[in-house]
Amino acid sequence: MPLSPPAPREPLHTRHVECCGYRRADGSWDIEGHITDVKAYAFTNRWRGEIPPGTPLHEMWVRVTIDYGMTILAIEAVTDNAPFAVCPAITANFQRLKGLRIGPGFNAKVRELLGGTEGCTHIVELMGPIATTAFQTMFSERRRTEPPKQPGAPRRRPPVIDTCHAYASDGELVRTEYPDFHTGAKAAG
Repeated sequence: MPLSPPAPREPLHTRHVECCGYRRADGSWDIEGHITDVKAYAFTNRWRGEIPPGTPLHEMWVRVTIDYGMTILAIEAVTDNAPFAVCPAITANFQRLKGLRIGPGFNAKVRELLGGTEGCTHIVELMGPIATTAFQTMFSERRRTEPPKQPGAPRRRPPVIDTCHAYASDGELVRTEYPDFHTGAKAAG
């Protein structure tokens, strides 16, 4: 169901974020992110001059290469459009993320390493959706390619449990999909 009809309004700003996950031929995975900010009206920028409607004020790209354990093996960050000439100079700092594992605490670590004057606000923000895309890519890939667990083999608690309302450990989805880790009341039957 879409949102309800809006009040009369004028478009002003659009931020577009797109992230994609890829399996590489070498066995690693690439997660790519692209962020743009555009205005619906023309405006003047001191560095770039007149910026027509729909022309990106911000346009940044990131590619992280990760291994099966979601550790960053390589990272590339590029700024194609920015409001200031100095903006692209900071992208080399994103090499600090090499070796970092995408998992709990990842976004906080990115802000610690690249927050404030050490990074680009927009690329740092893009790392959150990149992390989510990495998780979605790897979670689906593992479900698709890992062999089924042998009966009686110990199971690890799936990391998706308690990450949202649907995967609440005491909820119906966990009861049916991961009964060994369900913490709610047992179903009557």
